[in-house]
Amino acid sequence: MLLAALTVGASSCRDEPEGTLKVMVIGGEPKLRDPAAGPLSVPDQVLLQNVAQGLVRFDAAGNIVSGLAERWTVSDDGLSYIFRLASADWSDGRKITARDVARLMKRELGSRSRNGLKDALGAVEDVVAMTDRVIEIRLLAPRPALLSLLAQPEMAILRNGRGTGPFTAARAPGGNLKLTREIVSPDEETTTRQEVLLGGADSAGAIKAFAGANIDVVLGGTFADLPLTKRVKLPRNTLRFDPASGLFGLVPTTSGGPLDKPEVRHLLSEALERDRFIAALDVPGLAARATLLEPGLDGLPAPSAPAWTATPYAERISELQARADRLFPKAPKPAIRVALPEGTGAGLLFQLLQRDWGRLGFTVERAKTAADADFALVDEVAPSSSPSWFLRYFHCGAVPVCSPEADRLMDAARQSPVPAQRYALLGQAAAQIDEAQLFLPITAPVRWSLVSDRIENFAGNRYARHTLTDLEAKPDNGG
Repeated sequence: MLLAALTVGASSCRDEPEGTLKVMVIGGEPKLRDPAAGPLSVPDQVLLQNVAQGLVRFDAAGNIVSGLAERWTVSDDGLSYIFRLASADWSDGRKITARDVARLMKRELGSRSRNGLKDALGAVEDVVAMTDRVIEIRLLAPRPALLSLLAQPEMAILRNGRGTGPFTAARAPGGNLKLTREIVSPDEETTTRQEVLLGGADSAGAIKAFAGANIDVVLGGTFADLPLTKRVKLPRNTLRFDPASGLFGLVPTTSGGPLDKPEVRHLLSEALERDRFIAALDVPGLAARATLLEPGLDGLPAPSAPAWTATPYAERISELQARADRLFPKAPKPAIRVALPEGTGAGLLFQLLQRDWGRLGFTVERAKTAADADFALVDEVAPSSSPSWFLRYFHCGAVPVCSPEADRLMDAARQSPVPAQRYALLGQAAAQIDEAQLFLPITAPVRWSLVSDRIENFAGNRYARHTLTDLEAKPDNGG
């Protein structure tokens, strides 16, 4: 299902009824894709989470609310989640049953699936239909963050290429996609209709369309295209940032060679002047990070910053230079190839690496692909507050440079039924990864949106998920 880009001309704005929400997602045209086929682009995620809800879903503020399930309970031991499905129909009029949903969920988690959340849901032992409207998810060990994973678009329920709501999609005049849903009042006496026009574009086109007041919301912004928002005049308070949780930093991509040593990776990490890069991005509340884990994760205390962070950058650079000369006594030092995305923000990061690692005598080059690089950028939002997601990103089956000891600890944690023991093992695994410097952290992921002042109920959240339910558009003033 290929969607045309949202028309941004003023005439299309006037043709739409008052109250219609016009949304554009950075990254191209949204497509309705099966999550089992592989990772989803941001436009695909936005479309999927709005037309194909799972058992639960996010509301506009990122809270967990009912999806296909009208309510749920969790067993005292945390090993069983039981969901009661609301009465609903597939697009062909047939009733949605627990057997249908269980079969489709097991397909997403099966051996052939390439679903991006399959590993994060590795504790799911089985998905069972107990009655026509009751479904149980059985776990090998307690997972407090399960609901946030189930609310992600990767766990949307699709059947024969069609979703389960809350919106339905249809082609609108002019080639746009129109999402609609009926909202029934609590007393079931009145029904209102919410309409959304959805499309996609590159970052420059989306920002220009918003600045011209032709669309109401732009979603999907990252650090790479953030500087483009400074090049146009935007209305005040329309640039919104999510307090996103996750990973933003460099991961080694080449095993062997002169750079594949923990002491070299520690040197390169300590040489990064993170605060200067963060100041250039100018994101409120964004802070430097020097550890794999971040504060606020389930079951673990806030990580302790390495001792070297207490020394101002200007005071430690001479020691770093001397250490670099000891590690590489013969000139010239090896070139460092880095894989980065396109975009002006990525250019700022590349300049940071050239300047900071250049001070140590290294030449920094931009690699065309991760396969050609020594380091690649990781810029990922965490789908839950579990520390396991952060750690398993560096599992030996996922990255070329890893720690077998950290893997052993992660695998033991996954099997542990005792939460305190599990978190202790995860903390030890994190220490192993930090000690080997398998990740060079820089800061948190940057996710931004543009939101018109005619839009109500938009809110940032740690998952950077923005479903279009509950958003309200004030009446147009003629486009």
